[in-house]
Amino acid sequence: MNHHRLVGAIEKALCWDGPSELGDTFARGKLADRDLCGRLMTPTRLLDLIMRRSLSAARISCLQDGDYVHPQTYLTTKAMRRAEAVQMVDMERLGILLKEGCTLVLDGVNAYDATLEVACRALQWRSRELVQVNAYLTTGSAAGFQMHWDDHDVVIVQVAGEKSWEVRGLSRPVPMYRDAVPNPTPTDEIVWKGTLQTGEVMHIPRGYWHQATRQERGDGFSLHLTFGFPKRTGVDYFTWIADESRQAELMRHDVDRWGTTGARKEQQLAFTDMAVRLAATHSLDDFLAAREDQSSSARHVITHGLFGMPLSVVCMTEFPPRIEQDGDRIVVAAATRRITFAAKALPAVELLTCGRPVFVDKVAAATGLDAMTIAETLIREGICAEVTPELAAGYDGLLTPEAP
Repeated sequence: MNHHRLVGAIEKALCWDGPSELGDTFARGKLADRDLCGRLMTPTRLLDLIMRRSLSAARISCLQDGDYVHPQTYLTTKAMRRAEAVQMVDMERLGILLKEGCTLVLDGVNAYDATLEVACRALQWRSRELVQVNAYLTTGSAAGFQMHWDDHDVVIVQVAGEKSWEVRGLSRPVPMYRDAVPNPTPTDEIVWKGTLQTGEVMHIPRGYWHQATRQERGDGFSLHLTFGFPKRTGVDYFTWIADESRQAELMRHDVDRWGTTGARKEQQLAFTDMAVRLAATHSLDDFLAAREDQSSSARHVITHGLFGMPLSVVCMTEFPPRIEQDGDRIVVAAATRRITFAAKALPAVELLTCGRPVFVDKVAAATGLDAMTIAETLIREGICAEVTPELAAGYDGLLTPEAP
């Protein structure tokens, strides 16, 4: 889905030649089109989004002077007519915190906002990694998190205001959340120190120490979006092989705790031999393909045609579907599904699964095929979804022009 404006804008700003440079080195740059920032998110839109949803402390947090504010300060339980009470943000209390100066954090904004959902999916299709975006609104002279490192690569887009940053290098190579040893001490190596202005972009690789603040800046605010890219590691590969080993009867047997030492040694050798065979027959390419094929589609509205036939559809899979040619058939592999079509359906299938919303009648006119029947199959199998006006708003103005 390289036709999303954010994908190309980030790569151009960071002087990247494609997604392979994700996680490589620190990079910073400026978006060529600052108007993209307001289209992604604004402070008031973020607050409106927060106001209209039931949110728990696991999703929303506030910090003052670098410390967490107790959730009871800004969360309240609201009684609903003829329904159980739900937890919601007390907007008056939150407004007081923002006036005093605080950092408001909303995790996984893409779960609530169509524009950022679409942006994350575009970045996923480009990077072939799952992407989540968090929003950070800082007001006044508030500090943010203390110096820390993330166990995934991040791309930060400053969409409004400005914020000061300090980025340091690694103190442990490729650290992990679950690691062999702790990684508690920042390095003294300063990679970059300065202020991100509206429209600037920064890439911080996994393990790089960093902190952001508006201390000593007085009035004003900052809003930035942090796109997180948790890439696959060797540990993930061997975890997948361990899961695949359940298919082998030998690996499902109990460890012979009460047998002789010699019996356990024989069992260990048998396990080891099977592990080597599994690793030899399950390649890294197999691992990556299985991960993409087995990822369910994003949540989406399903109408079953109750409100009429879909006029427009869009692919909703977390990664680009794989289309395999098999003689006089094609197989679409995505979202835990393998769907077979006649080979002549290929032009329509490619258009319907391109990641861009497409009108079904235009696909039919362009290919001369029964595009509605193909679209209905893809919708029924969860690979595509009907484009509702609400979903369409997430794409509006954010796609590059279609090729002729």
